[in-house]
Amino acid sequence: MMFEPKIRNRQTDMLMKAVILLQDEEDAYRFFEDLCTIPEIRSISQRLEVAMLLREKETYQKIAEQTGASSATISRVNRALTYGADGYNRVLNEMEKTD
Repeated sequence: MMFEPKIRNRQTDMLMKAVILLQDEEDAYRFFEDLCTIPEIRSISQRLEVAMLLREKETYQKIAEQTGASSATISRVNRALTYGADGYNRVLNEMEKTD
């Protein structure tokens, strides 16, 4: 069965297609700096690091100390890792292949 996103609409389709078209890290920085506020980028980045640390079985306390994330954010990311659309895991798996 194909994945059907809960947030799908014409605008989110356009955003996902735009992200796929990014060629390299510089393109990504340029796009996200124009698209998002600095706090939004930092928040998204923080959540990705939290997901990576949760997968490494780090404790909430250590994750909070290392990332500055609140326990609510860590819990939300953990829920997404466990019950979400598998987006974090798919991205982190691909990132591990390139390290």
